[in-house]
Amino acid sequence: MTPFTEETDPYCLPVVDAAAMLFDAPWQRYAVIGDSLSAGTGDESAGYGNQGWSDRFAHILRQARPDVAYLNTAVIGATTAETIQLQVDKLTDFAPDLLHIPCGANDLVRREPDFDEIEQNMRTLYGLAARTGAQLTTFTLGRAYIVPVFPDWTRRVRTLNDITRALAAEYGAVVVDMWEHPINSRENLLSKDGIHFSTSGQAVMAAEMVKALAAVLGRRTS
Repeated sequence: MTPFTEETDPYCLPVVDAAAMLFDAPWQRYAVIGDSLSAGTGDESAGYGNQGWSDRFAHILRQARPDVAYLNTAVIGATTAETIQLQVDKLTDFAPDLLHIPCGANDLVRREPDFDEIEQNMRTLYGLAARTGAQLTTFTLGRAYIVPVFPDWTRRVRTLNDITRALAAEYGAVVVDMWEHPINSRENLLSKDGIHFSTSGQAVMAAEMVKALAAVLGRRTS
């Protein structure tokens, strides 16, 4: 199969088209907190711009309305508890009206994850995030994300994704669900670490975020 480029990828959006989908959106202060997934960490893919999804999305949003302010406090390796302890307070002064929160990927990387504790930490995070009054967004983890040292990894991710979906529904967060997305089957999706999406995947994630928020605005996404 011929490799895609950003221009030929059926799951990407040209910046002009993406910005048009968000034209006159109400959001003026966009914040991202969390971990490497929030940060958009990933290796560069040939044929794709070298940007993570969050910076891509901020650029698109600024094309739709140039007055948008952008804050990204994401830290590689941060757990949900560390995000609460070290990042949430930074939102107070920024006062976002659009806020992306993490889905707990680093909470899974322990010998025996305590899902009751993970859910409680995530609920605390959602509660604090909701106090900003912002529209909340998040992802579910994709099935291409694998940590072979844990033989029950798929079960862990499914459980965490279920927690994410339930809390998002409770708090009115927009979920970009990457678990079943077709790009999970692409051979060149993951970075060399076998964990993070390369920039081809980051470009798709940014496009999916645009589509999800365009749907919130009641706009056609296809």
